[in-house]
Amino acid sequence: MPHTHGDRPDGDLRPGPTGDGPPPGTTALPAPRGLRSEDGTGHVLLDWEPVEGALGYLVHRSHSADGPFVPLDHRGGDVLAVPHPPYADTQVEAGHGYWYTVASWSDAGPGQLAPAAVRGCARARGIGPGEVTVSVDAAAAPSELPGVWNRMIGAEHFSLLVGDEAGPGGADIAAEYAEALGIVRDEIGVRTVRAHGTFLPENVSVRDDGSFDFTGLDEVYDRLLATGLKPVVELSFMPGELAADPQATVFHYRGVISVPADWDRWGDLCRELTLHLRERYGADEVAGWEFEVWNEANLDVFWTGTQADYHRLYEVAVRAVKGVDARIRVGGPGSAAAQWVDALLEFCREHEVPVDFVSTHTYGNAPLDFRPRTRSFAQVTSRPEPEILWTEWGVTPTHFHRVNDSVFAAPFVLRGMKSALASTDALAHWVASDHFEEQGRPPKLFHGGFGLLTVGNLRKPRFWALFLLSRLAGGRVPAHVTGDGAEALVEALATRAEDASVLDVLVWNGTLDQTKTDGSAALDRTAVVRVTGLAAGASYDVSMCRVDEAHSSIRSVWNDLGGGDWPDEQQWAKLRAADRLSERSLPRMTADADGTVTLTVELPMPGIRALRLTRS
Repeated sequence: MPHTHGDRPDGDLRPGPTGDGPPPGTTALPAPRGLRSEDGTGHVLLDWEPVEGALGYLVHRSHSADGPFVPLDHRGGDVLAVPHPPYADTQVEAGHGYWYTVASWSDAGPGQLAPAAVRGCARARGIGPGEVTVSVDAAAAPSELPGVWNRMIGAEHFSLLVGDEAGPGGADIAAEYAEALGIVRDEIGVRTVRAHGTFLPENVSVRDDGSFDFTGLDEVYDRLLATGLKPVVELSFMPGELAADPQATVFHYRGVISVPADWDRWGDLCRELTLHLRERYGADEVAGWEFEVWNEANLDVFWTGTQADYHRLYEVAVRAVKGVDARIRVGGPGSAAAQWVDALLEFCREHEVPVDFVSTHTYGNAPLDFRPRTRSFAQVTSRPEPEILWTEWGVTPTHFHRVNDSVFAAPFVLRGMKSALASTDALAHWVASDHFEEQGRPPKLFHGGFGLLTVGNLRKPRFWALFLLSRLAGGRVPAHVTGDGAEALVEALATRAEDASVLDVLVWNGTLDQTKTDGSAALDRTAVVRVTGLAAGASYDVSMCRVDEAHSSIRSVWNDLGGGDWPDEQQWAKLRAADRLSERSLPRMTADADGTVTLTVELPMPGIRALRLTRS
């Protein structure tokens, strides 16, 4: 009997890392300086001075100045360290004092705690919501807004594109899966898709003479490429005929997670795949794709070998692919919880192994900042700096978690994407569609699936967050938030069209703390948006899009219809009619003599407001 594991099981079943721990020579970083606290409504805001070389910071809290200090758990994922300050602790009781300290985070984990702890005490909610001010400078020269959110997206195994059986709720899986990819392409601007299982049996088989048959993969890649999207070629799982233990499997579809029985045969497979793809789709086309070696080998549910075995797997694969075409970008480790990145870079440095990008995953938090590691690698080796691709990222690693369908996840997505703008090359949301089979097919419409889109392709609040990012017109201009929870709860992005005809201001209110999934009145805010640098006396038409529990939340619509497992025909019609972004016009505004307009919006937590000023 095969011993099939689950992907990222919950609680006590959560898999532990395999391998040898932090890379040799990794040292802890000094504690941050200048730690300070600010008492806020429903939260305590912490800030500190960044530490050179830190990947992130781990916030600790105690009920006493003497400790013990315990890391704050946002209840959302596998990496508790945050990439940068400021940080809002919302797991607080108003009027109760807490003590805080912070440690820098490196590949070795947290360093020493800052020696001088600070005290914070959250305020209770007053008569009305706390206030923040969003100041936008429309006269500043626009800078590039990198599309880290739409370079890549995750999806389930590509063979779902060619299925012909009825799926959950009677869905046509192949048609809806292809439609979902088309929606994220057209409405979010996604360009590439990463999916598991390139070497699953339905895609690749081994003939009696030992050669490889890629007929199944051709069919699914043909269909994917026909959508205008390109694949990220994840070199996994192991064909059973090549595996040392073909009975070691993962997921509902039993991908083989074994080390190869013969390492040369693994190299043959990677080489022959590359040759075949070039022959079928063109050498220049394939040269533009990313090849990622394996998925989360640092978890024992995905890899039966050690970290050293993974490095061997990587080296054999990258030399096989590069031996066919050196232009093809290859990288890894595709690890869980932001692990093994520095170890792979060190291995590639020591053995002169190519690495074009590093890839890793995290959930429930903004991604860490790996630039110190990639820059150091480039300096030491005199080779190009590897790109940083987060090939899986989302609000939770837990299957069937209600936060996946919630409004809470929408500002979470914007927080993560804004944080990643300067530190990553891609932050790929996992995944596009709720057609997802790792732990079995969806049992009902709103089951907490990882998708941006439900079965039936209704848009969840997280989808609208990415849509609003993609709708921003022009280049980025400064947008600074001050006030109660500024830059830790309430954040903003602003853009201006080149001809200054359109100005967009995207403002959101959210927390990492998933105990607040259903919202918190104490964290609701009123936002005063002040735009300066406009033409004096110019008139602007103003529109506002809203995402909150009452707007652009398809699950709320379903609950209003009575909920249940699957909609009937009439309910589907009502859901599809409601599957749109809430948008309304506000009164026309005229810039004053100083070129300033000011407007005030209510901003619940969780919630998003997108303001567009169009010169009339």
